Amino acid sequence: MINVGDKLPDAKFTVMGPDGPTPKTVAEVFAGKKVALFAVPGAYTPTCSNKHMPGFVNRVDELKAKGIDAIACTAVNDIFVLTNWAKDTGAAGKIEMLADGSGDFAKAIGLDIDLSGFGLGLRSKRYAMLVDDGVVNVLNVEDSPPVAEKSSAETLCSMIDRSL
Repeated sequence: MINVGDKLPDAKFTVMGPDGPTPKTVAEVFAGKKVALFAVPGAYTPTCSNKHMPGFVNRVDELKAKGIDAIACTAVNDIFVLTNWAKDTGAAGKIEMLADGSGDFAKAIGLDIDLSGFGLGLRSKRYAMLVDDGVVNVLNVEDSPPVAEKSSAETLCSMIDRSL
């Protein structure tokens, strides 16, 4: 599993560009920027939609005031689902949606989880991290999938002043 002080591995996400789905590398997302990244097991799932995403949407201004250049969300979902979820949650235009459709990024950082027993297949664990120029400064991983406390926007905001 990735740890504080580690550089994020090379991987590709899919984002929605003006002409449709577009690949975007880890370097393009994180190089030279302070990014608050959070991951959810699945768009439109109850905890992700009702607790995790709204916390970040509501704290965009606070995160930016603390020196965060960008806020991003990743999930093992396709970019079409993430784009619509962003619209439905008020995240569109505020939070960059990074589709990890095959779970390659989640696997590369060791934060993948098999939720086949719940009919969800391979997913990402729920976490939040603060990344400075591609290096992890803060990493908060939930112990169990339905909880969003360690990885909440509130918790991450409270840790930013100490980690930058």
